[in-house]
Amino acid sequence: MIKVITYSPAYTIVPTYECFNRCSYCNFRVDPGADTWMKIDRATQILTDLQGENICEILILSGEIHPQSARRPAWLDRIYEIGNLALNMGFLPHTNAGPLSYDEMARLASVNVSMGLMLESLDPALLQGVHRHAPSKLPAIRLEQLNWAGELQIPFTTGLLLGIGEAETDWQISLQAISDIHVRWGHIQEVILQPYSPGSQESLAGLGFDILKLPRVIQLARQILPADITIQIPPNLIPNPDLLLACLAAGAKDLGGIVPKDEVNPDYHHLQLANLSALLANAGYELQRRLPVYPNREHYLSERLKAKIQHQRRSMQMAAIDNPD
Repeated sequence: MIKVITYSPAYTIVPTYECFNRCSYCNFRVDPGADTWMKIDRATQILTDLQGENICEILILSGEIHPQSARRPAWLDRIYEIGNLALNMGFLPHTNAGPLSYDEMARLASVNVSMGLMLESLDPALLQGVHRHAPSKLPAIRLEQLNWAGELQIPFTTGLLLGIGEAETDWQISLQAISDIHVRWGHIQEVILQPYSPGSQESLAGLGFDILKLPRVIQLARQILPADITIQIPPNLIPNPDLLLACLAAGAKDLGGIVPKDEVNPDYHHLQLANLSALLANAGYELQRRLPVYPNREHYLSERLKAKIQHQRRSMQMAAIDNPD
């Protein structure tokens, strides 16, 4: 029996890299005021160039402008405008822009088929460690975001960042918190289990997560999380093919967005899609495209978003016929 593993054909657009947090493991951010925000003309050109490239998801990934900054409304406007533009050009946006106010989240939800925010970890010790200079990484803020997303009926992705100094006992605590919120609202599509992988731009210079523990964490997650939450792993952060297959056997079923550049982990590149598909096929898996919103969450969305989803689904079906992996 063929076992299906999914991924999203995606492209990442970054409105800005500037961020007021200073997580010591970050390979993404620049200091506030040190980046020029992406203009709509540039976003239009990128999306135009992507037409016909079998890309369905536009991941809008942004650094965070301080909630009290006078530039915050313009930042949110830019993210909204890029999402709306992507929708109008036939793509399906998924935004991760850090913690938002309730009203900000509601506004962006109108132009996104799904959204996301990593929980990372609930271990309070990290507030004296890697999150010492990261005010938006307070566990209470992250949990509030997951609850607000549920209240707003936003198909949502969250996850754990493994190996940043948290106690191993926190994996169970954090997964249980995600489970409890999902049981209340039913909106969490995926939980990413992301191993911390040292990069060339960070200040932490840690050894990274013991990648051999990843199948055990996946098994733990599969025991705790409801069955309708998919466990996602990033294949570019799992360098050993045998270990990748062990992670799938442990319960991971999705490989996330396969993108030309991993903006969060720019030192770690994805395998060519054909090579990844062949690796999985040899082990009895079929790699299938998916949309950034799962079918069992589509009923949450507006009629406009549902229409865009149906159009993209037809396009993806035609692309699969014309260009099978």
